[in-house]
Amino acid sequence: MISVNSVTVSFGGFNLFDNISFLINSKDRIGLAGKNGAGKSTMLKLIAGEENPTKGDISTPRDITIGYLPQDMIHQHGRTVFEETETAFAEIQKLEVKLENINHQLETRTDYESESYMRLIEEQTDIYTRLDMIGAGSKNEEIEKILKGLGFARKDFDRQTAEFSGGWRMRIELAKILLQKPHILLLDEPTNHLDIEAIIWLEEFMETFSGAVMLISHDKTFLDNVTQRTIEIVNGKTYDYKTNYSRYLELRQERIEQQENAAKNQQKIINQTEVLIDKYRAKASKASFAQSLIKKLDRMEKVEVDDLDTSVMRFRFPQPAHSGKIVLTVEDAGKKYGDKRIFSDARFIITKGEKIGLVGRNGEGKSTMMKMIAKKVDHEGTVQLGHSVLPGYFEQDQEEKLDPKKTVFETIDELAVGEVRKQVRGLLGSFLFGGEDIDKKVQVLSGGERGRLALCKLLLEPYNLLLMDEPTNHLDIRSKEVLKSAIQDYEGTVIMVSHDRDFMKGICHRLFEFRDGHVREHLCDIEEFMQLRKVERLNELDLDKKANKQEALGSVQQKVAEQKPVVDKTNDAEKKQLLSKLKKTEEAIEKLELEIKLADEKLADQANYEKLMNDQVFFYQLLKAKASTGGRINKMGRSFQFVKFVISNATYTFE
Repeated sequence: MISVNSVTVSFGGFNLFDNISFLINSKDRIGLAGKNGAGKSTMLKLIAGEENPTKGDISTPRDITIGYLPQDMIHQHGRTVFEETETAFAEIQKLEVKLENINHQLETRTDYESESYMRLIEEQTDIYTRLDMIGAGSKNEEIEKILKGLGFARKDFDRQTAEFSGGWRMRIELAKILLQKPHILLLDEPTNHLDIEAIIWLEEFMETFSGAVMLISHDKTFLDNVTQRTIEIVNGKTYDYKTNYSRYLELRQERIEQQENAAKNQQKIINQTEVLIDKYRAKASKASFAQSLIKKLDRMEKVEVDDLDTSVMRFRFPQPAHSGKIVLTVEDAGKKYGDKRIFSDARFIITKGEKIGLVGRNGEGKSTMMKMIAKKVDHEGTVQLGHSVLPGYFEQDQEEKLDPKKTVFETIDELAVGEVRKQVRGLLGSFLFGGEDIDKKVQVLSGGERGRLALCKLLLEPYNLLLMDEPTNHLDIRSKEVLKSAIQDYEGTVIMVSHDRDFMKGICHRLFEFRDGHVREHLCDIEEFMQLRKVERLNELDLDKKANKQEALGSVQQKVAEQKPVVDKTNDAEKKQLLSKLKKTEEAIEKLELEIKLADEKLADQANYEKLMNDQVFFYQLLKAKASTGGRINKMGRSFQFVKFVISNATYTFE
């Protein structure tokens, strides 16, 4: 579908990509892998047409549409959430305006026999057909389904986009892209601002998405669930693996080992050859032989071992200060912002050494609870820290609160006290800030670097309670693994919020779910919790289906009752007759549902679909012609009163 042909991208004499090529096929699910700075985001921009390669080209068929979600983008204001999302249907909106104009002309003109009038009818038919094909009739339902899947409540639809945070506005942009149903989706860190339920919904959406997907993500579970092909970018080259992320890691390790073995064997040959050259170079009778060996070495293509970035954070949280057995007591706690109630009546106790996870959809109060524990906001009820509890708080936007004008060293040095101050350089080194990096201004750091610097601040004091709100944002997969290991080894108490299922796995064995204004305790890990939520979600869907079916049956029962408004309750014969009629009606409904299912399966076949649409267009044209000529069809100067034609193997006639 899309072909990347011998692409080279250079910056100041440095080749980010060097003559790389690959194909994106129509059903591919591709994850881009590689260290930070390898060029993953640049590759998406090239395919999206946002940037141009230095050499080579990217071939995209003219009729292919691309949906691109970058990490950072400019958001539009002045519309409600629904109105902004509706802009995704630009084609529908244009066609509807055009159709309105045509309908007005058809109503006001009287030259029914003219060619221009007939052309208007044909154009009207074409527009109706196109609108039907792209789902204009179900536009509002599609918008609602996508927005609700991404975490918006129905009451949010009429709110202005400016009222939402950057993360929620990013969801609106994602909704617009998904609604456009492009042939290929290019997604750069799409899960950064999604809660767990929205991520799972997006995974399920990807299962049924008919186009190709290429994405970048630091969410290992999301990559494994969505992708079946991994393209690694390393040292300006690409390696293509027909598998998901976890299997790719295994295959990559095998590749590196093969390269290292080949390089060792080649070096042995080189060493042996050089010994022979030194041995025979001085002898006149062997000089030509020595020269041939030298030429052989010059022609030898050196085996390269890919230079993987193996640098990773290495740290442990300091031994926590002693505290009482009860770390936190929450009784009848709640929070309101103005008239908006976030949650109420929260009650729980956390004891020393526990690892607690706060889960639930965005906006339900998880971060608010963390701020309440850290004494950052006022609240209802009691939120009481235990004896000698010293909390360390990592806020969700912690990296954004760093002073951009200070250097890396100054940021940590000014907070360090006592013995820790003597170890600032070593501490920064463990977070990959070595050499000249410690003199960089915070404002020039990447998101991942700022995240590591913010984490470093938690090691400056012996906290015995860590409050961690989305600590993995902007961290790469290896850095997440190091942080996860450090938390697992930490002897103090941890309360954390995270949308990364793989990160939470093995850490939290007690969860508090924030949902619909209440806080509910779950004595399980994240995997069991997600299974529970999946079952609940399926049950909700099943209840919806049953409710719809019950409504339909109720309508049928009402019609039956209307047909026989007066029923003698003592008349068993009439009762049996009505019950029999109701049973037959139910069977008819089931039969129709089966026919609909079979029709849907037929329509899924592209050939059948195209044939049906062609027949439908012809049928519409005939009906329009009949309406405009009073039952007569004019064609090439001849008049036909009786027409017989075939559509989908069925014969139709009209006069």
